[in-house]
Amino acid sequence: MNRRGAFIIAAVAAGLSACAGTPAALRPQAVQAAAPEAKGYLTGPLIQALADAVPPSPVAGSPTDLADKARSAQFRTLEDSDRWLLATAHAELRPPLALQHFDCALGVRLGSATTPNLNRLMQRLFDDSDAAAELVKARGFRARPVGDDPERRPCQRVSEAGRRSASYPSGSSTVATVYGEAFAALEPQRATEARRTAHEMGLSRLVCGMHYPSDVAAGETLGKAVFEAAAATPGFDADLVAARAELAAARATGLTSPGCASERLALATPLP
Repeated sequence: MNRRGAFIIAAVAAGLSACAGTPAALRPQAVQAAAPEAKGYLTGPLIQALADAVPPSPVAGSPTDLADKARSAQFRTLEDSDRWLLATAHAELRPPLALQHFDCALGVRLGSATTPNLNRLMQRLFDDSDAAAELVKARGFRARPVGDDPERRPCQRVSEAGRRSASYPSGSSTVATVYGEAFAALEPQRATEARRTAHEMGLSRLVCGMHYPSDVAAGETLGKAVFEAAAATPGFDADLVAARAELAAARATGLTSPGCASERLALATPLP
């Protein structure tokens, strides 16, 4: 199978699951509400405080806004490229499937071993991240690139409501950053690689036309704050230890992802 074929398979899988694998803003049933009682590590008031610390989105027509839109338009040149197909795969954000985006960074094949504790850790972090990002989105509206330009092609299946949903901050970047920080804590010797993968997942949202650069940057900052707060909660360290044992078991299988060569080639694509 050639590298494009491998990415097409991954892209189709992500497209079929996009409605279930994306942050709440892109799911049709999403309802913006007050701070929810958290299902993750953080309490509702703490999630609200983290959301309140995020600065407002760039003012429409401001230099930052105009620069965002100019750079976003440049990413259209990557449509249908290998980097576009990787971005389509990156649209899947829910555990356990989303954790496999880190296979190449970690040198394992997640899914080769049973990892309920790892999945639970990441699901709780997902819930905290998603809740915080949605509270920021509810505070003020910034249109997505695919909302500003109805002709812009998203790299994932998205409903009309999702196309018109708020872009700032990038919930996908928030979630990806939290995953990256968690994997960095699980395997400190591979922290740089894990964080790079998380950052590339954020850049994929620019490739997809789903977010502007400022949205991704704000999402990454929020993700780091969410992880830091979650890591300080009682019980987190025990969950980390349990997840680390499962990650070691996955490594002991000796299996690695067959898609890593294709991923390296896609990531070598120069970004505009």
